[in-house]
Amino acid sequence: MVLVESQSTWTFNIIIRALMYLIQTYHDYFKRTNQNLYGSRKVNMPKPELYVIYTGDRKKIPDTISLSKEFFDGAKIAIDAEVKVLYQENEKDIIGQYIIFSKVYNEQRKLYGNTKQAVTETIHICKNRNVLKEYLESKEQEVVDIMMTLFDDEQILKAYAKDIENSTARETEKRTARETAERMIKMGKLSLDEIALYVPSIPLDELKKLETEIMQLE
Repeated sequence: MVLVESQSTWTFNIIIRALMYLIQTYHDYFKRTNQNLYGSRKVNMPKPELYVIYTGDRKKIPDTISLSKEFFDGAKIAIDAEVKVLYQENEKDIIGQYIIFSKVYNEQRKLYGNTKQAVTETIHICKNRNVLKEYLESKEQEVVDIMMTLFDDEQILKAYAKDIENSTARETEKRTARETAERMIKMGKLSLDEIALYVPSIPLDELKKLETEIMQLE
């Protein structure tokens, strides 16, 4: 069983992600093959191999990283995960060519942003360097379409994250205003009309309901 993930930003958290992917994959495998984990018979399971293809610019890259070494100072732990890191550019190797393609693409994105030109320039440069040339010549439009879709997905995710951030900010602001109003009501020094001036985000009718709730609790 071979699990591979590609990343352009270096992080040792890939080890934990790989372990989670592996457990989920085994779970699906045992379910698909109708094997009973609670029976007395030992289940059959494929040997795992974990890889990360690193396409970023970090210079010092280890060939192998492990959960024990990176998170527990090499201590013997109940379960470990070892991930092999593939990062060498090699025009004679398919993975090495993919790494070259990814790095060229990152450079073009810096120049042209998330645009079709960044994609087409990447394809042009790689074909000239004989990197994935045969594949790019036969699947060029598909590659462009897929990568442009990735741009769209990325923008959707960014918009969603921004919406969540704004929603959280609004909830925080609303909660803070309510807590301020509660303190002012409990102090009893200001009328509700005066409190409404300090916390304009809370309508007067809501302040009246809040005052009633506080009085009932007291």
